[in-house]
Amino acid sequence: MTTTKLKRTLAAAFALMGASALVTSAPASADHAGYEPGPEHAATTYGWWHKGVVWREEFEVPYSGARGPQWVAQGNGEVVHQNGMLTLNTTGQGSLSATLDRAGADMGRWETRLRSRRYGRGGANFVVKTELVPAGTNEQHCGAQNIALQSYKIGSSAARLYARNLPDVAFRAQKPGMDLGRDRWHTYAVEVTRERISWFVDAHVVFTERRPEAFSGVPLTVRFTMEAKEGRAMNVSRMQMDWVRHWSLEAPNDLPVDAPATELGRYGKAC
Repeated sequence: MTTTKLKRTLAAAFALMGASALVTSAPASADHAGYEPGPEHAATTYGWWHKGVVWREEFEVPYSGARGPQWVAQGNGEVVHQNGMLTLNTTGQGSLSATLDRAGADMGRWETRLRSRRYGRGGANFVVKTELVPAGTNEQHCGAQNIALQSYKIGSSAARLYARNLPDVAFRAQKPGMDLGRDRWHTYAVEVTRERISWFVDAHVVFTERRPEAFSGVPLTVRFTMEAKEGRAMNVSRMQMDWVRHWSLEAPNDLPVDAPATELGRYGKAC
């Protein structure tokens, strides 16, 4: 499906519904018990919920708050607002993404609750990503200033996290011991300040990076991606977001965010 057709599909859906390096690892024991985390998440656990919400997209019909933001789709497949979730349905070839079309912020807290599922067999598995990317007309630099709330291959057991910055630095880590795919829900969050970047998985802080080289100062927005392996036949899959939210840094953290640092490496695709 073309990008233009995807945009039309997305707009129609909203109208209808109401509107390769070493990485540091966090201990698997930091994960919540059970398969359905989400009622307790970083925002409630660390006190962000008290104040400072910038926007919320709950994908509800009718939407319970201010009018939800719009999403711009790109790639092969469809992006739809389905059963209270933003859904990315892939094809058997090529990547698919949905980017939040609004002004970004260089600092703040972002969190989402998502799940993924593989339908096809015999091909390569998609990589499921939630990233903060340069907003609006800011240069993308081939992903060299992206921050990942999570990045994992469907069917794997480790979620990778990273913060990249120019010219080609990458602060990377991974959270092992997870059940990723099979429609298992997880929550992922990142807190970006001038002094540090902290990552949260299922309401637990797992990494905190304090080296100043990790902070780009570029306004960032949310992008969800099902990333294909170039030139390969892919297993048809989907990712679904129950909600995604953005808070300012107004509310102090109720709990410490001390956690292991990430591993410094190089991002070879910077441009």
